Amino acid sequence: MGRFLVLWQQNPQAPWPTNPVETLKLNEMMWAGIDAQIKKGDIKEIGWFMDGNSGYVIAEGTSSVIMGDVSMFSPWIKVEVHEIIDHETAKATFRAVLKAQIETAK
Repeated sequence: MGRFLVLWQQNPQAPWPTNPVETLKLNEMMWAGIDAQIKKGDIKEIGWFMDGNSGYVIAEGTSSVIMGDVSMFSPWIKVEVHEIIDHETAKATFRAVLKAQIETAK
C-alpha cells in the first residue's frame, strides 16, 4: 500500500455554476465524496490553504484506488499526486545505489 501527497486546486476552466444554490449542491456533493473517502480510510488527512481554492490530502492505498479517488472530482479539481517514500526506505535505496556505483567503478 502506498502513501501519497495530493496537492489540489480548483480548476478555473471547469463549468462552475454561477448560481449560489447550484454551487452549494456541487460543494455538498464533493464534500460527501471526501467524507466517504475518509470513512473508507483512503484519506488520512486533508487541509485547505488560505486562498480557499486549494489544499492538500494525505492518502493511503494502491495507486489505482487513489487514481480513482482523485478522478471523481474532475473537471472541477486539478490534482498533482506524489507518492511518498519514507525516510528509512529512501535512505536504504540510495545507500544500495551508491554502493552499486562504487562497485561498478572499481
